[in-house]
Amino acid sequence: MATAPRPRTTTRDPEELARRLTAWLGVRLPGAKAVGVTVPASNGLSSETLLFDIEHPEPPLRSCALRLAADPAAYTVFPVYDMARQYRTMLTVVRWTDLPVPKVQWLEEDPGPLGAPFFVMERVPGRVPPDVMPYTYEGNWLHAASDAEREHLEAATIALLARLHDQVPLEEAEFLALPGEGDALRRHVTAQRAYYDWVVDGLARSPLIEHAFDRLEELWPSDPGPPVLNWGDARIGNVIYDGFDPVAVLDWEMAALAPREVDLGWTVYLHRFFQDLTVAFGGSGLPAFLRRDRIEARYAELTGHTPHDMDFFTLYAALRHAIVMLRVAYRQAHFGEVAVPADPDTLILHHGSLRAMVQGSYWG
Repeated sequence: MATAPRPRTTTRDPEELARRLTAWLGVRLPGAKAVGVTVPASNGLSSETLLFDIEHPEPPLRSCALRLAADPAAYTVFPVYDMARQYRTMLTVVRWTDLPVPKVQWLEEDPGPLGAPFFVMERVPGRVPPDVMPYTYEGNWLHAASDAEREHLEAATIALLARLHDQVPLEEAEFLALPGEGDALRRHVTAQRAYYDWVVDGLARSPLIEHAFDRLEELWPSDPGPPVLNWGDARIGNVIYDGFDPVAVLDWEMAALAPREVDLGWTVYLHRFFQDLTVAFGGSGLPAFLRRDRIEARYAELTGHTPHDMDFFTLYAALRHAIVMLRVAYRQAHFGEVAVPADPDTLILHHGSLRAMVQGSYWG
């Protein structure tokens, strides 16, 4: 990810999207035009984002971001893109918490206008820690910050999780309950197994991923605890910052009911993913930033809940990320960007750290 060309993410024509967006907007807001339509270079590997301004005497929003379900022709990362579910999640978080979530304005469930469902929200100015090149590499604003500034950002970001988990009443988030039998954690893991089966359907299966699923069963928590609304993709790369303060929490497509530690494990491991990658390529990264012990201690102080079974939950995060990485690699193969090796495990960029977690040697 840090050294290879960015994988292809769409087969859509940006100019055609702009034309169709203007036509759609003129129906929703007569006389309005979508101007300055751009596709950001940092567009995600899953859903797509368009940025534009509304030209109108009284626009409900002037600077907008449009979240568009993935292009079906682009070998999608996930099998289903439920934009209405994301839209409802953001409205729920806005209603019940003080988290800085962008104002959502319109939901379009008809795929006709742009080829897939989408919603429009306000565009919040600020800066985001980059994934490519990762913020753990020299040359970006977060790496260049002082220790005190990074500590401030870390504390403010963990506070977002604490408030999200504590403030949303469970009954208001029941629509995010995953199907299946058992408690919320069992359903979450079952859903990941189904996702993995979808990823490898007709393709080579990953022995490492399957060993990781087996290891999860051995480490299964005796008491996973009650579920809360999980952000799902809880990481600093999905936050817009003004200076070092969060001003917008983005990307709710992986939200679900699950124990608190599912979000915490994801936050811990997704930083470790970039940190390990940086070290592997000869850099020092940010070893004192977003450390597991500090995240756990800060979260406990803020919520009164001491995170438990974190070896399980960080392994689960690394496993989930491996399934996504495998899908992205198979998509690159689909578009002729890479060749599939004899050992599919090598397609997983962090196969070494995942293997160490399975073996119980990663955390020392």
